[in-house]
Amino acid sequence: MPTRPAWESEDEILLEEDLAHALDSEMACRIVVYNDDVNTFEWVIECFMEILGHTSVQSEQLALIIHTKGKATVKTGPRAELEAPTQALSDRGLSAVLEEG
Repeated sequence: MPTRPAWESEDEILLEEDLAHALDSEMACRIVVYNDDVNTFEWVIECFMEILGHTSVQSEQLALIIHTKGKATVKTGPRAELEAPTQALSDRGLSAVLEEG
């Protein structure tokens, strides 16, 4: 049996088939935020930190991806867990939508 690096615990490993199953599940959804010409980087970063619980680094990276690519998936999970944060982002003026799969 191959050994894992010391920094990698068994709890942190997600098997490819587990990931595929999670993504194929009917409950697997994602919050997608689209770029706009209204919101500042600072505001978007603040929203991601407060609503989604992302770190400042994660939030900054997502804001940059949204700016350069036009959109980004900012959170994934079951629909029931993502409906409220999607609405909260929208309520703050971000172009956030909940997408299946």
